[in-house]
Amino acid sequence: MSDFLNGFWSSYVAIISLVSIAGCVVLLVVTARSRGPARADNTTGHVWDEDLREMNNPMPRWWVGLFVITIVFGLAYLFFYPGLGSFQGSLAWSTESEYQKEVAEANASLEPVYAAFKAQPTAQLAADPAARAVGERLFINNCAQCHGSDARGSKGFPNLTDGDWLYGGTPDRIEETITLGRTGVMPPMAAAVGTPEEVRNLANYVLSLAGEPHDSVRAGLGKAKFSVCAACHGIGGGGNPALGAPRLSDRVWLHGYGQDAIVSIINTGKTNQMPPQQGRLTEAQIHVLASYVWGLSNKPAQAPN
Repeated sequence: MSDFLNGFWSSYVAIISLVSIAGCVVLLVVTARSRGPARADNTTGHVWDEDLREMNNPMPRWWVGLFVITIVFGLAYLFFYPGLGSFQGSLAWSTESEYQKEVAEANASLEPVYAAFKAQPTAQLAADPAARAVGERLFINNCAQCHGSDARGSKGFPNLTDGDWLYGGTPDRIEETITLGRTGVMPPMAAAVGTPEEVRNLANYVLSLAGEPHDSVRAGLGKAKFSVCAACHGIGGGGNPALGAPRLSDRVWLHGYGQDAIVSIINTGKTNQMPPQQGRLTEAQIHVLASYVWGLSNKPAQAPN
């Protein structure tokens, strides 16, 4: 891939662009000056379909004019805008700058809408139909790709409509998660646990913590091995929101349910990442979005109309 990032390709694109325009100029000059051999009937001598004769007339002026305009436009475009390899053009225009400009304009136009919500507490916004409608659109545009349009998530993506929160479900923690993002890492623990049999024993003990079907004999043997997990998941598997360590004593399984799924995570570990929305969303937008997400699991009473 590095071969496509060196200076050769930039020069290659620039040369091809300029040679193409130069070729158009040469074609225009040649066709303007060169005409076929003169004949008394002003034809080239070419005949098709018995009576279709090619006339030896110069190119129409309107066509020549359009061709000249096209060449001038091409040179002007390459001067002002990117097109000559790494040359950014005299206007330094880019799709990124255009996008940022449009985002800034949109945020400025929407600022009066969010100004009314910015100072309101989360519970009040979550009960306000207008704020919820805005929060829902923000959620669909920025969160639904991972958490689903119904916010119930899927394998590897948390359900936001229940009360199970990896990093805490208070309004402040939700805003912090949206703003800064999260990176959850569980390292491979097989070496610390022991043999494959001991890993399966531990998996059955984890299932027993949640009251799930399990092999009680294996669970008893795996209890002692849970000490390597308790540092993050807590004694009894209660979880640790400060680390984003999931609670293992409920029946919420983010990465799959059953002995095989748990064994796989113990053996290989797991890394999950939620990207930060700071910079993409304004502070007021994050506040409204966090209120909407908080309301999904807290179901506040609706504000009177």
